[in-house]
Amino acid sequence: MSWRIVEVDPERLDGWLARFEANNPGGVPQRVVGLDRFDHSPLAVVLIRRGGYAVALVDGVSPLAHKVGSRHVQSRTAAGGWSQQRFARRRGNQADALVGAVQDHLVRILSDQPTPTGLLVGGDKALAADILADPRLAHLSALPQRTAYGIGDPNRAVMDETLRLGRKVHVTIEE
Repeated sequence: MSWRIVEVDPERLDGWLARFEANNPGGVPQRVVGLDRFDHSPLAVVLIRRGGYAVALVDGVSPLAHKVGSRHVQSRTAAGGWSQQRFARRRGNQADALVGAVQDHLVRILSDQPTPTGLLVGGDKALAADILADPRLAHLSALPQRTAYGIGDPNRAVMDETLRLGRKVHVTIEE
């Protein structure tokens, strides 16, 4: 037996299941063995890469509050010796400043809003972990999570697309 996972938009799930059952009566040759929904609302969104970020609190598909921005973080250099170490320190300081700014934006967005019931994290895994390490955001780590680390530089369009992908229902099919 083999298994595969199909991602379906939550709004299309009922119709998709009805068509699947019509095409596979009695579970032959395939049958649905699991549904993994991620329909948490409101949903906290944290997307970060070394050039930009997007943070939001989303109710369904529409943001209650969001902030999208960019901060310069120098890329790697081929220089050697003391220059390489100096540039590495500069990159580290710039990345720390980016993480601090995103933490502050996220704290501001989440205050005076409904408490999130889920978390969507994407982008650079290490930077995202640094953001969630802030004691002011400790409550987010206990929430159900979906991850989307393979995204482009965060902007509003990337945030909307990542949110759409993060909300999809994962349907497990046995063949």
